Amino acid sequence: MSAHLKTYNFMGLRKLATIFSVILLLVSIGSMAVRGLNFGLDFTGGSLVEVGYEQEADLNNIRLQLQNAGFDGAVVQTFGASTDILIRLGSDHDPKLGDKVLAALQEGETQSIELRRNEFVGAQVGEELREQGGLGLLLALFMIMVYVSFRFQLKFAVGAVVALAHDVLIVVGFFALFQIEFDLTVLAAVLAVIGYSLNDTIVVADRIRENFRKLRNETSMEIMNISLNQTLSRTLMTSLTTLLVLVALAFFGGEMIHGFAIALLVGVFVGTYSSIYVAANALIMMGLCKEDLIPPPKDDQEAIDELP
Repeated sequence: MSAHLKTYNFMGLRKLATIFSVILLLVSIGSMAVRGLNFGLDFTGGSLVEVGYEQEADLNNIRLQLQNAGFDGAVVQTFGASTDILIRLGSDHDPKLGDKVLAALQEGETQSIELRRNEFVGAQVGEELREQGGLGLLLALFMIMVYVSFRFQLKFAVGAVVALAHDVLIVVGFFALFQIEFDLTVLAAVLAVIGYSLNDTIVVADRIRENFRKLRNETSMEIMNISLNQTLSRTLMTSLTTLLVLVALAFFGGEMIHGFAIALLVGVFVGTYSSIYVAANALIMMGLCKEDLIPPPKDDQEAIDELP
């Protein structure tokens, strides 16, 4: 079977991959500890104002108008069409804020501007969202570990969770390192990365289990390499087609989902890498062998009890 398959020695580079992963994790954790995440208004609290223009709006000009009017640090984004503008302000609750922003934008503007929304998110709500988001991530990892333990074996569960934690930390660390705004859409993307990476890891784990039971003369390292090569084309094709969509979203999807697309882009890259190296490498480190996957022989009494 393996004679007809061109195999790449993935496991031969596992030590280098381990060093690479450790460096990425240290940079990610260091960025989160030193720089912290640049939380959006969803988490920190603040005001959100939506306005509509008759013609295409100039975002840089809007930012300048708001800055001149005293609204420093305003985040200005298109909201769907280029005439729909979303403005985020880290200010205290002010029922008249929407009217003040509208007046500042209308000054010197020839076209008519419509105020469509004026909302406020309290800091307490943002804190609750942070806590619930973190608990959601931990719960997802725990449930995945339980599922993989039942579906495969405990060592596979540990390997899968290690790979997923690796992916999540690197994606979040990327946002901390480059200070990209971290809002609810990015949190949703991180959860999506968990699902994507898990799917890849499960496919690889299923092939590893099958080959451990089928191939009798190969070593654990050889079986890992054979399994990774057998699933390589599927992994790469899935990743490439997903990346094409995400690149389109990142460049043409507008600012509202830019963070979402960036998080998924980083997550797909890292998830593809971790399904090949991190999960399989963890199994090697834990000493996965044929005895872990072959059911124990039944004793005579069990065999008699199962007779019809």
